[in-house]
Amino acid sequence: MLNTENCSVKIIPLGGLEQIGMNMTAFMYEDSIIVVDCGLSFPDDDMLGIDLVIPDITFLKENADMVKGFIVTHGHEDHIGAFPYVLKELNRPIYATKLTMGIIDTKLREHNLINNVKRKVVSYGQNINLGPFRIEFIRTNHSISDSCALAIHTPAGVILHTGDFKVDFTPVFGEPIDLQRMGELGKKGVLALLCDSTNVLRPGYTMSEKTVGKTFNSIFEENKNARIIVATFASNVDRIQQIINSAVAYDRKVAIEGRSMVNIIGVATELGYINIPEGTLIDSELISQYPDNKLTIITTGSQGESMAALSRMAASLHKKVTIKPGDVIIVSATPIPGNEKNVAKIINELSAKGAKVIFQDTHVSGHASREEIKLMYALIKPKYAVPVHGEYRHLVAHAQLAQEMGVPKENTFILYSGNVLELSEEKAGVVGKVKAGAILVDGLGVGDVGNVVLKDRQNLAENGIVIVALTIDSDTGELLAGPEIITRGFIYVKEAEMLLDEARCVAEDAVRRCLEKGITDWNKIKNVIKDDLGSFIWDRLKRTPMVMPIIMEA
Repeated sequence: MLNTENCSVKIIPLGGLEQIGMNMTAFMYEDSIIVVDCGLSFPDDDMLGIDLVIPDITFLKENADMVKGFIVTHGHEDHIGAFPYVLKELNRPIYATKLTMGIIDTKLREHNLINNVKRKVVSYGQNINLGPFRIEFIRTNHSISDSCALAIHTPAGVILHTGDFKVDFTPVFGEPIDLQRMGELGKKGVLALLCDSTNVLRPGYTMSEKTVGKTFNSIFEENKNARIIVATFASNVDRIQQIINSAVAYDRKVAIEGRSMVNIIGVATELGYINIPEGTLIDSELISQYPDNKLTIITTGSQGESMAALSRMAASLHKKVTIKPGDVIIVSATPIPGNEKNVAKIINELSAKGAKVIFQDTHVSGHASREEIKLMYALIKPKYAVPVHGEYRHLVAHAQLAQEMGVPKENTFILYSGNVLELSEEKAGVVGKVKAGAILVDGLGVGDVGNVVLKDRQNLAENGIVIVALTIDSDTGELLAGPEIITRGFIYVKEAEMLLDEARCVAEDAVRRCLEKGITDWNKIKNVIKDDLGSFIWDRLKRTPMVMPIIMEA
């Protein structure tokens, strides 16, 4: 029996709390750190121009010598999507199951990192040793194959991290979740449980993925003469398999649309996680050559993403697929919180083109509902409960559930990203905080867009810009030309000539006043122009455009 007296381990979430996505958690024992998952999240509506959001890894970079590697629970973007950015700053080995690693490899190739990063494929039941940590991979079920929970064996005790999971006794691919091993760990004693909180507010049990296959068969049966287009998550390999099964059963060819869909189906097929009968897939360039009743199209865009294939079809911008009356479109996904308006917009656009859109009962969640989370606590009987993967309301509800299942209130911890939770058999508590937060990715720029730039973008989007251009003699300080007023997104110029003439006078008065006072510092002159013109526009229109003076010297 391992002596855990005076041993303590630290849990440091760097993402995945207070939000759905951007999952990353560090585990630290003395001078060793392992990191579980490396995910991204997608930008909020007010993050104008931002492509992706990734975790701040300042803490990991400051302790780079201690970081032993990355352990991955499954292949969804919110768990692996940040790797191409993080590995450029902190190159450490990655340990993951077969399909998960296949998807990671695709990302690394796109970013020319495949030859620089050490990667090890791990099987269920296998253990890997990293410093004082022994990490055991345990089979779970989720909406992507090869998902796993992690039993992290430390000198202080065992920490069980469920990853994203549900209990599915009839999975499409592979075997059911390994509840037996969970129970064995529970009998031996588990120090802490980090458990998925996504569906903690949903009562009962999450339905099996196979129930969706029956729904697909019914839809295909009822719409034998229509062209069928199915939009789903590219990473939901089991869902894609069931769509293909239905297409084959009803003698249809299958075309794939969307770059991420093509990539993941390619990886999953190569590794044996999707079985596509020979002759089923056709090139999307050949879509027009097949009658509607012999064709199924699987596409991305179930979340209403503006650049995804389904959105381009709805907007009549897709090069290969034109939506027409009689098409049957299945949206096989539930909108992620915040995407509801985008999804509704796409459905409306498709319906307006005469398509029949089906979105009821075409999706089941990949996350455990309330009773399945209770089952996890009943089996594992943790000393401490640390809810993860959810917004704050989910974490609060999960903490209450943990207490219902026998975890004392003082042993239940709702953390914020950056909190340092120290655990031992004797005591537990938050002992500090490290830098954590969101890094914004805009094109090739990582972290170069911050709150100030975002605020400017929001102001430009909401109020527009007024540019004041003028020329000053560098020797005499005399105003030689201007000021000229140029606006964008502020006001329709042809209907506001009088207002702009007045604005020009206000700017000219501000410049002359400065010059008469002998002010030669151009920054001071610019500030006076901004203040005077900003006040004038507010008084007249109650608007606050960005005012940008440009002074040229001659």
